Amino acid sequence: MANNGRRSVKAKKGPTIGTGGHGRKALEGKGPTPKAEDRPYHKAHKAKQLAERSAAKRGTGARSAGAAKSGPKGRATEEVVTGRNSVVEALRAGIPAKALHVAIRIEMDDRVKESLKLAAERGIPLLETGKPELDRMTDDAVHQGLVLQIPPYDYADAYELAEETVDKWKKGHVANAPLFVALDGITDPRNLGAIIRSVSAFSGHGVIVPERRSVGVTASAWKTSAGAAVRVPVARASNLNNALKQFKNMGIFVLGLDGDGDVSLPDLTLATEPVCIVVGSEGKGLSRLVRENCDQIVSIPIDSVMESLNASMAVGISLYEVSRQRATK
Repeated sequence: MANNGRRSVKAKKGPTIGTGGHGRKALEGKGPTPKAEDRPYHKAHKAKQLAERSAAKRGTGARSAGAAKSGPKGRATEEVVTGRNSVVEALRAGIPAKALHVAIRIEMDDRVKESLKLAAERGIPLLETGKPELDRMTDDAVHQGLVLQIPPYDYADAYELAEETVDKWKKGHVANAPLFVALDGITDPRNLGAIIRSVSAFSGHGVIVPERRSVGVTASAWKTSAGAAVRVPVARASNLNNALKQFKNMGIFVLGLDGDGDVSLPDLTLATEPVCIVVGSEGKGLSRLVRENCDQIVSIPIDSVMESLNASMAVGISLYEVSRQRATK
């Protein structure tokens, strides 16, 4: 019979008999999707293997660095300086360092050459490190193949530092009366670094920082201090108010800096006594409890009522005045 150019139309498939549950296992799936680094065909898996082989070649030093690099939410728990400019400047400033990580087959320039030279002169270990590992150490920040690993700062105890300083002063082992600076709510490490530098310049004996909600000695603070952090101890207080009370019991006068103080800085009469100057954040100033624990609130006279001084500037001016009065005693 002739087709007449027509297609044959197949009848629709009718209902079929069910499997009776035999296909249920196929519908269950294969479980959760493995992580990218656990899939042999994924580039993350190859990167992980490369990093492990690189760490194995360098020995236990590299493995210990890798073990300490990750923290909550993947954040780095160890302080690092990244980028060629930052690394060479940190080495010039004499920042303590555990190791200088250099990318494999890094493109050499003057900054890299100087960084390698400075690290070798100071005896800082040089570790050739793969890019995947550098990325993890820096939390994917731009590192340009150079990462300087900074050891955690060894904080003194605030009470012990003050007690030791007062004792040395009473015995005549310290020429100047004890002089400390305490930070209340300062969170910018550059402010801390600048304050450490001022304390060193005016023969201060230490900086006190609270244990919580406060800045610590980071790479940025080290860098801003221009090496002064080596000479000036930074002490931690578990509770700043309790520490200030202990200071007062030792005979140290606590002076708070605030724009509406009871005493103007040029009229300060306690400068020649043992002193702890407390400075608050630029926005909030001194907290209520800290203010109540101060023997005096001191203000720095400025010409414009519309302007204010940041923490490090206020401390520098106050330390200068204290130093000037002590020199004319």
